[in-house]
Amino acid sequence: MPITEYYRGLREKVGSELLMVPSVAAIIRNEEGAVLLLRKGGEQLWGLPAGAIEPGETPSRALRREVYEETGLMVNPLRIIGVFGGEKFTYEYNNGDRVQYSVIVFECSIVKGMLRGIDGEAEELVFFSEEKLPGLAIPFPPEIFKRDSAEERVIFE
Repeated sequence: MPITEYYRGLREKVGSELLMVPSVAAIIRNEEGAVLLLRKGGEQLWGLPAGAIEPGETPSRALRREVYEETGLMVNPLRIIGVFGGEKFTYEYNNGDRVQYSVIVFECSIVKGMLRGIDGEAEELVFFSEEKLPGLAIPFPPEIFKRDSAEERVIFE
């Protein structure tokens, strides 16, 4: 679902002005250790399965919902890899809506499911090796994709 009723209501009040959005993102690896990224329709850059936390929703529930909607996979969050925000995490959508994300990034394990977009947001879903990651729409630090360093500590910016 591209925009929920909650955010639609906010947009009716503030237009395209900057909104602060609490959100979650998932690092999902396949059996070979490659990271799942998605590319939305009409965009060149890639991103993690991610989305906004809705009112009354816990971060882990939001993560499971967003990952399923965007990828068709059911996942379990294993641990927090990083927490990010600030000016670098400001994003402008094709329609001009501006957001600044505060993102909790979780490492996840796949429980079950078939890789396919459910909500129509993702045009492509591809697993990339750490060495061949494409350009990202949101500038997550490269360390979160490196298995060795990501297992050692949580990254805060």
